[in-house]
Amino acid sequence: GYALGGGCEVAMMCDMIFASESAQFGQPEIKIGVMPGMGGSQRMTRAVGKAKAMDMVLTGRMMGAQEAERAGLVARVIADDALLDETMEAARTIAGFGQNAVLLAREAVDRAFETPLAEGLLFERRAFHSLFATDDQKEGMAAFMEKRSPDFTGK
Repeated sequence: GYALGGGCEVAMMCDMIFASESAQFGQPEIKIGVMPGMGGSQRMTRAVGKAKAMDMVLTGRMMGAQEAERAGLVARVIADDALLDETMEAARTIAGFGQNAVLLAREAVDRAFETPLAEGLLFERRAFHSLFATDDQKEGMAAFMEKRSPDFTGK
């Protein structure tokens, strides 16, 4: 479907965007005499770069799913009839991992856009080391060595 204006801005607030093949993205606010007002100009620029963001924001042009994936706005393009199933499968996969690791990994990726490289590397190293104090890390390593699926508890 369409993710335009505020809908596109809400999508860009998410960790990942999975789009159907027919999806369209855009910031058409310029066409009604305003501009993106919920972070669209900032997030679009970080996702697709200055040139594409300027094109989208200043012309109100829509971007199809394939172009959005190539530009870095979309993580995956999925057949329209498989979108819900594949999205739910990705969510189940992530939910099956150790939640401490998932939360810290999300934070590390987010920090890559918000901090200098040296600061991001320091955060990543500290987060990585902190996970070795968790039961989930011990379970993950044991499961790997025993060639079985881990049973993470979030501890």
